[in-house]
Amino acid sequence: MDHPADTAQLALLCEVAGTPKPGNVDRDRDLEGLRFEHFLAGAVGARGGLELAANGAAVGTAFERAVSGMARQRGGNTQFGALLLLVPLVRAAADDLDRPVCEAVVADTTVADAAAFYRAFEHVDVFVGEPPTGADALDVRRGAAAVPAVRDRGLTLRDVLALGADADDVAREWTTGFERSFEAAELIADASGSVLDRAAAAYLRLLADRPDTLVAKRRGMDAAREVQARAASLVEADAFRVDRAAVATFADELVADGINPGTTADLTAAGLFIALERQAVDV
Repeated sequence: MDHPADTAQLALLCEVAGTPKPGNVDRDRDLEGLRFEHFLAGAVGARGGLELAANGAAVGTAFERAVSGMARQRGGNTQFGALLLLVPLVRAAADDLDRPVCEAVVADTTVADAAAFYRAFEHVDVFVGEPPTGADALDVRRGAAAVPAVRDRGLTLRDVLALGADADDVAREWTTGFERSFEAAELIADASGSVLDRAAAAYLRLLADRPDTLVAKRRGMDAAREVQARAASLVEADAFRVDRAAVATFADELVADGINPGTTADLTAAGLFIALERQAVDV
């Protein structure tokens, strides 16, 4: 890929096309009202915002544009969390895609970036948990109505995401230098097979390593830990060798139960971008 926006769009497409990916839409599985083609359309629609990020636009502006484009398909929220990771990574790639540069990108975000982040919630319905204690005025579900409180408190986008970092692993990435995103990139690079096979393998490893925070918000931490334990039982400690039939059965069961480890999918998309941008894998 010649342009980070191209790479980011490809990462979104490869993420959804990897299979089996337990509990998530992939090329073999749809969820009720949310289908494979919705994710393809979301990746296409996000292109304008990804280009803005690659060309040096403010992170908040690029993110809101990406989300508004993503939301034009009929499935609803397909890649909000993935874009919240990809936009700063794409912005960093215009300089040097490493963790210190990523940390600098998020540290440089402004109150205006935070306001754009809140406005992005006006474009699509995103499932979120309750706001932290004492932060009701900053509840993202208020959308643009929360912007005056953001401005009054002088909160940057990094500040806002830090508020939710304990309960949301996408937000946590903004406070850890994208730790798990870079870990995902290493998993993808170390795996074997096509990029799609590598994406599915890395997804399963990430799911086995840590409870998915979207599952925890929707179903509770006990359910998230059960999903993690089941994923861990399917992964060999030092290899990507798995029983694909067993993983496919697990994937079908989670879809049937309506359990969606979507945060792990977001991290996989970010890892794909890093691996592809660094040419650690070829397409």
